[in-house]
Order: sequence, then C-alpha cells, then structure tokens
Amino acid sequence: MTQTIRAPFTGRAASTPLATRALLACGATAGPLFLTVGVIEGLTRTGFDFTRNAISQLSLGSLGWIQVASFLVTGALVIAGAVGLRRTIGRSAGGTWAPRLVGVFGVSFLLAGVFTADPGAGFPAGTPDGPATLSGHGTVHMLSGTVGYLALCAALLVLARHFAAQGRRGWALAYRLLPVAIVAGFVASAATVAAFTAAAGLGLLALTTAAARLADPTPATRR
Repeated sequence: MTQTIRAPFTGRAASTPLATRALLACGATAGPLFLTVGVIEGLTRTGFDFTRNAISQLSLGSLGWIQVASFLVTGALVIAGAVGLRRTIGRSAGGTWAPRLVGVFGVSFLLAGVFTADPGAGFPAGTPDGPATLSGHGTVHMLSGTVGYLALCAALLVLARHFAAQGRRGWALAYRLLPVAIVAGFVASAATVAAFTAAAGLGLLALTTAAARLADPTPATRR
C-alpha cells in the first residue's frame, strides 16, 4: 500500500484569491485593449493622421462611438485593476496610495469618454487644418487626461517603492524612470502629436506590466 503525500503550496497563488487575480487581469487588459482599438481605428478612419491627430479625436464623427466605448471600457477595467491592487498590496509598502492613484487614472478615462475632444488638424474629414478651438467639453477632456496621467505617474513611483521593498531592484528602477519618460513624451508633443501618443501608450503598458506582475501566481522565491 502506498500513500501520496502532497506538500503544502505556500506561493502567491495560495494567498491571492482568484477574484483578486481576475481584477488585476482587468487592469492588465485595459492598456492593450485601448491601444489596439485606437491603432485599428487610426489606420482605417478617413482623414486621421497619427502625426497630427490624437487618439482622443477618434471619438468624433459617425464612428466616434467606438472610441467612446473604448474610453469607457478602459476606465472600468483600470478601476477594477485598482481594486485588485488594493487587495494585493494594500498592507504593504505603497499599498495605500498606488490603488487610489490608479483609480483616479481610471476615472479620467470615464470622463474622457463622456466629454469628447475637439475636432481639429483635419479630423474628422473636412475639418480645417488649423488647431482645434477649445470648447467646454474639450477643456474637461484635456484636464481629465492631464490629471489622470499625473496620477498614473505618481502611482508608478509608488509602485517603485513597493517593488524596492520586495527586493526587486530592477523593477523599482524601471518604475522610477518610466514617469520621466512619460512626462518627456508629453513635453515633446509640442513638436509632434506622435510623441504624446507614444507617452500615453507607454503609461498604459507600464500599468499593464505592473498588474500582470502582481497577478503572477509564481512564488516570489522561485523568481
């Protein structure tokens, strides 16, 4: 007669509920989803030019509802990811402010979906090539994006503190440098809109990477 003895598993999967990992997966999905929709639309919408137009302007025109939906779904996914962050790192270094700041970032997407950007730079097709005239809803859109990305940059710095406390020096260094790269991209947008788009995408992918890392069930002792 033989007896099978199962060693207890004490890795992260044992301490992180499935629901929490699902919330983190939502946060990890948000960036790729938003960027995929934006790229596909940008390549297929008449008159759109990535060097002149921001992805936000895809919310305009007869097919604008697609980008509006993308903003709203992305915001909801980011907020879900913020809840997952709270459940995962809430009692550790950075666990108080990182989820809150990510939540602010998620809300900024909801506002950006409700308050659309202004037309300009030839988009939608037929719009004069000059700069956009800032309307009330365009102002709210711009301010929500500004506040949202500042909150994200702060969240990345807080996550750097968390990774440092966990002994993950490479991750900590990367998340200290990422906000600098994002802000630099926004500053460079004065020369080309493409720099703004790249910086915004980098921020989303940084959040994706962090959420995916924290959702990883592999025990830390094996990495």
